[in-house]
Parts: sequence; C-alpha cells; structure tokens
Amino acid sequence: MVKKSQALILIVEDEDSIRLTLRDFLKQKGYQVIVASDGVGALKQLLDNNVDLIVTDYRMDILGGDYWIRLLNKYCSDKKIIITSGFLQPNIHIPFKVFYKPFDYAELEKEIADVLEHTK
Repeated sequence: MVKKSQALILIVEDEDSIRLTLRDFLKQKGYQVIVASDGVGALKQLLDNNVDLIVTDYRMDILGGDYWIRLLNKYCSDKKIIITSGFLQPNIHIPFKVFYKPFDYAELEKEIADVLEHTK
C-alpha cells in the first residue's frame, strides 16, 4: 500500500487545460504530482523520478497511441498505469484501465486511490 502523501503520480496529457486542472485537483487531494505534455517528456520524468502511477492520454502528437501503450506495457511493468482518451475505440485492446473523456475527476481519483491501496 502506497500512502497518498507518498505517492508520486505522473500525468501525461497534451491538452494544457486537462493536464493542469487534473494536477491541481490531485494535489488538493494530497498527492504528489508531476506532469508531461507528451510521451518524450514523460520518459524524462520517469528517468528523473520514482513514479508510482502514470495517468496518461492515449493520443498525443509526440510519442502517443499504440507505440506509447506498447512502450508502457513493455518497459513500465513496475508502474501502475491508467489511460485516458477521448478518441480511443472500445474495441481496441488496451492492457490498462481506460477512462474515456470527458471523465469525472472524482471517479478518476477514486480509481487512483484504489490502485495505490493495492500497491506493495
């Protein structure tokens, strides 16, 4: 179990308003949060920080989509991952929990709390 105040969450989202609003919302809930606007920025954050959970958009102009999901699945298996998307079709297999946009921040935070509670 990872405590809220000790959990470091990485938000990867290319839409500024979502990235910054979600960051502020989660910080108000007691989480430590860092952000990246694309997959390349996320890789830098992952190399520089001990991230517990990644909340990431699926479709981004720079390192997003299927290659991003494959990278996360192969190289970030030690991380908890939640995908968000406004464009992802339900028939596309994603090996992570998906929240479809627009999503309720409170529901996402509940999922984050549940995931971290079951993390060793």
